[in-house]
Amino acid sequence: MPIRDTGAEQLIKNTAKHIFFAEGRLHANTQDIADAAGVSRTLLNYYFRTKDVLIEQVFKEAMLALTTRLDAVMASDLPFKQKIENFIDLFLTEANAYPYQETFLITELNSNTCKYTNEVKPHHIQMFLEQIKTEMEAGNIERMNPVHFVLNLFSLMSYPLIMSAIYKKAFELSNEGYACLINERKKMICKMIFQ
Repeated sequence: MPIRDTGAEQLIKNTAKHIFFAEGRLHANTQDIADAAGVSRTLLNYYFRTKDVLIEQVFKEAMLALTTRLDAVMASDLPFKQKIENFIDLFLTEANAYPYQETFLITELNSNTCKYTNEVKPHHIQMFLEQIKTEMEAGNIERMNPVHFVLNLFSLMSYPLIMSAIYKKAFELSNEGYACLINERKKMICKMIFQ
């Protein structure tokens, strides 16, 4: 049996991630991906058989990487405010590098809800919710259901990313200008949360 060239396989996945996450071409076909990777479509099909198989691999790896990073921040021993600052920085730094990753992940989750349930849940979410509750009881953040705190936090971070194409046009911002705006949000979000 021939040995698989995992370098070519990884190149194809990395190229697909770039096309989906950085360029936002969610409807790119296998020929587009093969061309961008500099490989034949036959080689792409050898490793992934169909675009759906490639998308599933890209999705699973992206969700694993995201939940691993978020879990590391949630489980850290840092003071809560610094933990949230790190959380925001991590999320928005990644978003600047891959502005369409959120859109890709949401699109896949919405179209394959049952298929991906194990990839979605961070392991330390309950511990994080307890920390939020403790901070509320100490008066450091406004009292509410801790789940609302998480929803608010992600809304403040995600919504500008999901709406970036519209906002860039409305405010006449270049990609670089919008990236600067997102970087400014890191401090602004913390100020809103920790009034």
